[in-house]
Amino acid sequence: MKIVIIDGQGGRMGRSVIEQLKKSYPDLELYAIGTNSIATSAMIKAGASHAATGENPAIVNSQDADIIIGPIGIVMANSLLGEITPAMATAIGSSKAYKILIPVNRCNHYIVGCQNNTLSDYINMVCEEVGKEVRSRCEQ
Repeated sequence: MKIVIIDGQGGRMGRSVIEQLKKSYPDLELYAIGTNSIATSAMIKAGASHAATGENPAIVNSQDADIIIGPIGIVMANSLLGEITPAMATAIGSSKAYKILIPVNRCNHYIVGCQNNTLSDYINMVCEEVGKEVRSRCEQ
């Protein structure tokens, strides 16, 4: 199973997701895609199995991913302060992967129904959802 975590800016969200997934599911292969080298570095330090930086790795790895995890902005062109290019948003959004998007009300968008949870709460929800998806695919 190919699980891709995409993050930008400082990579804090991606790092937290990888740390928690590695704790709960140490055998998962996690692909970290940073929109910049700082984000990629943070995710590598968290224990990502594979890592790359930039637009092309985001596009290429979205094509055959089973699960894509990241802030909701990864499917919105020019979000994350411009780090998500239109080509990246299109590739990620049109991927057949199961997408687990973390709601973040920043960068000129507001997600209706988004609860006022902490990042830690959202990361816990991400890991629970990954667990459900991994178990359902193993049962098939």
